[in-house]
Amino acid sequence: MFERVDCAIVGAGVVGLAVARCLAAAGRDVVVLEAGAAIGTVTSSRNSEVIHAGLYYPLDSLKARLCRRGRDLLYGYLASRHIDHLMCGKLVVACDEGEVAGLDRIEASARANGVTDVYRLSGAEAARLEPELHCVAALASPSTGIFDSHGYMLSLKGEAEAAGALFAMLSPCLGGRIAADAIHLDVGGQAPMTLACRHVVNAAGLGAQALALSLDGFPPAKVPPLHYAKGNYFALSGRPPFSRLIYPLPDQASVGLHYTRDLAGQGRFGPDVEWVDAIDYRVDGARADGFVAAIRRYWPGLPDGSLTPGYAGIRPKLQAPGEPPRDFVVQGPESHGVPGLVNLFGIESPGLTASLAIAELVAARLGMPAETS
Repeated sequence: MFERVDCAIVGAGVVGLAVARCLAAAGRDVVVLEAGAAIGTVTSSRNSEVIHAGLYYPLDSLKARLCRRGRDLLYGYLASRHIDHLMCGKLVVACDEGEVAGLDRIEASARANGVTDVYRLSGAEAARLEPELHCVAALASPSTGIFDSHGYMLSLKGEAEAAGALFAMLSPCLGGRIAADAIHLDVGGQAPMTLACRHVVNAAGLGAQALALSLDGFPPAKVPPLHYAKGNYFALSGRPPFSRLIYPLPDQASVGLHYTRDLAGQGRFGPDVEWVDAIDYRVDGARADGFVAAIRRYWPGLPDGSLTPGYAGIRPKLQAPGEPPRDFVVQGPESHGVPGLVNLFGIESPGLTASLAIAELVAARLGMPAETS
């Protein structure tokens, strides 16, 4: 079967859903192709559900700009749709005097990125806020929060469908070719077909590089490398020790240090960083020993035996182990020369927070108006 469509979006994770809603609301005919049976079942559902404020990212990077813009859009979206969320705040902690300079760097980075509500706390002041916390100093980020990411994705899908977008589940994109008049996508599933698309947004996440390389006529040199960074999470039994999220300094966070919680109060620690060669979501309980040692630097009262394996996620990293972090890649025709095609590579954290802002940028790359409110 052969059909023509205006806009095809490959991938129904949170970014694909945000783009679908944005383009459909702008009056475009949109089809979303998803290999899985449901939306948001891969990277989008395997994270901490944190709304990031934008503290850490290099000045003027896409991560910095899209996180800050996306945070504001996301809070407004969640409030107006009555989707559960909580601006609980976060403390970035220095566990000894040698780490205080790291807080200085993060504070300077945050303020340069326009995150002006951060403020410093002494160890005693932090302990008055969080009595079980041990640190010598902390940086408070009051605009960090948590939210119901699944409810958010369901809302995006509903609004995209209300604006006319169609969703084709169990419809993997098997490849395609760049033609003079369109981008042809070969779609598998129970009703295989070829779609001739005027616009294509590659939001395939962990499969984005493979999809781009499978398009006959697309320049392979424009496809960045892909590395799998697995993050393991451990759940905490018993009452949550903190009301805020607790983050050690990023350069110290080699093993399971972050404390986050969900809206029901369930505490968890992670993710750590485990470079892997294949997608595998099993959590090895033996990693708990490393988690315990790291957590007790800032929570000495962690009870023995209170951590149980939770879940894992895999981030699509563009850098190899040991290399400096790389920015998001939102690659439009101005970069690769293929009219109507936008590739999204390396959309990891803070992609969930930035999703509505990423949708705006994709629309701009395609020369379309954006609807993100």
